[in-house]
Amino acid sequence: VAIAFQGVDLILHAGDIYTPVCLDWLETIAPVYAVEMWADAHFKEDPRVVNKTRVLNFEGHAIGLTHDLLVPGMAQEITEYSPLSKRFPPDADFPATLETVFGAAVDIVVFGHTHYAVIEEYQGILMLNPGSPSLPRQLRRLGQVAVLELEADHKSAEILELSTFS
Repeated sequence: VAIAFQGVDLILHAGDIYTPVCLDWLETIAPVYAVEMWADAHFKEDPRVVNKTRVLNFEGHAIGLTHDLLVPGMAQEITEYSPLSKRFPPDADFPATLETVFGAAVDIVVFGHTHYAVIEEYQGILMLNPGSPSLPRQLRRLGQVAVLELEADHKSAEILELSTFS
């Protein structure tokens, strides 16, 4: 993970934080912003972690960060096998729907929960689930992380398989 994150400006953690020590270690690499489904119970005093959702602004982009992405109008979670383009009503306004989730307009969403790595752009929104470095696809093996590249007029993401950093 340290090699994959070498040179990053910040780290976004989309939940399933099993111990604060994980955040302490990540913070030796770069500043950490995190969410947790139950942050009020487990990370009450940790300013790096907020409960459920947050919106961060970097390089002219609004990033919605959440653990469990609950999108009104969608019954299934977003995975590589069930992309938004096949499941979200095509005539519905996805950016407006996300605004109800995050309380603000976003052009990037980083989410976790499923541990399935996904990058999908839909109706101008870049959707990113980085997977999991330690429990990808709910399997106990070396997993993946993601790197998000941001410039004022550009946004892109890449999934990095940790097994390639040996």
